[in-house]
Amino acid sequence: MSTEPGSAGAALTAALRADIDRLLAAEPEVRADAQDSVHQMRVATRRLRSVLRSCKRLLDADAANRVRTELAWLAGILGVARDAEVRAARFAGLLDRYAEKDCAASGPTRERLVRAERDRYAAAHGAILEALDSTRYRAVREELRNWRDNPPLRTSVSGSAAPGVFDAVLRADRKRVRRLVRAEPTAAPADRVEMLHDIRKSAKRLRYSCEAAEAVLGDFAADLGGRAKHLQTVLGDHRDAVESYDALRAHAAAAHAAGEDIHLYEMLADAEDTAAGRCLARYPAAAAAIDKA
Repeated sequence: MSTEPGSAGAALTAALRADIDRLLAAEPEVRADAQDSVHQMRVATRRLRSVLRSCKRLLDADAANRVRTELAWLAGILGVARDAEVRAARFAGLLDRYAEKDCAASGPTRERLVRAERDRYAAAHGAILEALDSTRYRAVREELRNWRDNPPLRTSVSGSAAPGVFDAVLRADRKRVRRLVRAEPTAAPADRVEMLHDIRKSAKRLRYSCEAAEAVLGDFAADLGGRAKHLQTVLGDHRDAVESYDALRAHAAAAHAAGEDIHLYEMLADAEDTAAGRCLARYPAAAAAIDKA
C-alpha cells in the first residue's frame, strides 16, 4: 500500500481520516442528545459510506464492503430518529405559520402532528443508544479507528498520482448524475418522485467525492461540489415537502375517522404541495448546472 505524498492512497487516507473523525466526534453528542447531534452523526456516516463507494477502486473490496454494510446499518437507525425530528420541526413551523392562535382545531392538530413525532424521536433515540452500546457498533468503531492511519488500500492503484485517480472518480460520479437527469423526463408520472430522489442521492454522492478530492483538485472540485450540493438541496427540499404532504394527508384521514375537524390538515397539506411545486421549478436550472464546464 502507498501513502507517499502526492499519491492517491495518501489523499484518500486524509479524506477518510477527516470523515472518520467527524463520525467519532458525534458519538458523545448523540449519547447526550445534544441539539442536531443525530443529524451530524447521520451525515458523517452517509458521507463516509459514499466516499467508500466512489473510491472503491482504491480499497480492498471485502474490507470496504464490510464497513459500508455496517455504516448502512448505523445510518438506518439514526435515520428513524432524524426523520421524526425533521417532521416534528416542520409540522411545528407549519402550524406556527398557518394555524390561528384561537383556532379550536390547532390544539388537537398540534398534539397529533408535533407531539406524536417527538414521541417517535424519543423512542428512536433510545434505539440509537442501544446500537451504540452494542458489540456490533463497537467492532466497526474500532475498525474505523484503525483505518484513520491504515486504511485497506490496494497497492496496485493507491500508488498512482492523486490528480488522475480523483479526476476519474469525479468523472464517473458526474456521469451518473447526468445519466439520471437525462432519463428523468421519460419516467412515468407515478415514478417521477422516486426518480428525483435517485438524482438527489447521486448528486449527494458527487458532492461528497468532490469534497474528498478538493485538496487534490482544488477549485475544480470545489466548484463542481458546490453545484452538486445545490442540486441535492433543491431535491432534498422537494422530497421533504412531498413526504410532509403525504404524512399530513394520512393524519387527516386518521383525524377524520376520529371525528375531528380536518380543515387545518388540508390547509397544511396544500401549503406543502405548493412548496413542492416551488422546489420543482428550481430543479431544471440546478440540474443543468452539473453540465457546466
